[in-house]
Amino acid sequence: MAANPWDIDVGHSAIHFWVRHMIISKVHGRFARWSGAVQLDPQDLPASSVEVRIEAASIDTQVADRDNHLRSADFLDVERFPEITFRSRRVEKAGAGYRVAGDLTIHGVTREAVLEAEYAGTGKDPWGNERAGFSAKVALDRREFGLTWNAALEAGGVLVGEKVEISIELEAVKRVAQKTAAA
Repeated sequence: MAANPWDIDVGHSAIHFWVRHMIISKVHGRFARWSGAVQLDPQDLPASSVEVRIEAASIDTQVADRDNHLRSADFLDVERFPEITFRSRRVEKAGAGYRVAGDLTIHGVTREAVLEAEYAGTGKDPWGNERAGFSAKVALDRREFGLTWNAALEAGGVLVGEKVEISIELEAVKRVAQKTAAA
C-alpha cells in the first residue's frame, strides 16, 4: 500500500511550547493558526511524510504584551517571516516509536529538527471518516534560528531560556477521493 494523503484536523490537534522564564519557571504557549498534511502509509510508517505551515503571528501565551513582543523583530519578526514551516525528509523506527527528521524553518533560518514521535493508530469516526493519531516532541535551541534577544537578570542568569520544548498532538483525516458528477 502506498502513502495516501491525510489532512491534519487542527480542531483536534495542537502545537504547544515551553520556555524557561527567569531560570525559575516555564512560560507556556501555543500556535492558534496552522495547517498541514500527512502522506500516510499505516502499514509502512517510514514511507510516510508530513508538512506543516504555522502562522507565526498566531503565537499565544495568554499575555498580550508578551505575545506582541514575541511577534516583534526581537523574536519571530512576523512582518518579515510570517510562517514557520516543517517538512519531513525521513521517518525512522526508533524503539517503540519513530523519529521524524525534517527541515524546520523559523525566522527565515532552516535547520534539521528530529521529532520523537508516537503513532497511536487509526480508527473510524461516527461519520465514517478514517482518522490517525500522533504525538511528537522536540527540544530546540532558539539561538540556532537567530532568536537571540535576551535580558540579563540582576541576580544572575537571563530572562528567557535558550531551550524551547515543543509538544505536538496531531489528528489527521484521510482524504476521500472526489467523485465526478455524471454529465
